[in-house]
Amino acid sequence: CLSETSVDPLAMAILLMRNSQIKMHGPEHHFLVPAVLLTAYYNHKQSPAEKAAKLDEAEKRAKNVPGGFCGYYGACGAGIGAGIFISLITGPTPLAVTAWSQSNLATASALKAIAAYNGPRCCKRDSFLAIIAAADFLRDVLETALPVEPNIKCLFSAQNNECLKKQCPFYPAMI
Repeated sequence: CLSETSVDPLAMAILLMRNSQIKMHGPEHHFLVPAVLLTAYYNHKQSPAEKAAKLDEAEKRAKNVPGGFCGYYGACGAGIGAGIFISLITGPTPLAVTAWSQSNLATASALKAIAAYNGPRCCKRDSFLAIIAAADFLRDVLETALPVEPNIKCLFSAQNNECLKKQCPFYPAMI
């Protein structure tokens, strides 16, 4: 799934989430979101040379978003990960005009999608929502479409004591 040709970021996310090093909840999701989006994007563009440096930078940026950020600061790290992704592919600086706006709008789109579901937090759900929102933003604003299968089933609900179950769009019984 993480080959040089993989382009579905949700499929990549699920594969990575099945790894025992990715906890049910945790700040590793703050990097997972931009990592799968960058991988899908650069695989789609057939630009593997650019991918490694962008992944390294995404990891550095995501490490600045600690666990619990969603509840303590009011912005989910997975949503911020969507903004990190757009920022890395458009290259804004704090003084940029359009690219600066785009990365903020991408973050806002992801956070709005995440906020549509009441808490408590679920890092899996929020990562899925952030990835879908970023892919939609990429398609609608930057005119690059990644194949994303939004009708996925969550494989992790039994591990989440706070699962919203039927209120979650990815709950297995809902799909």
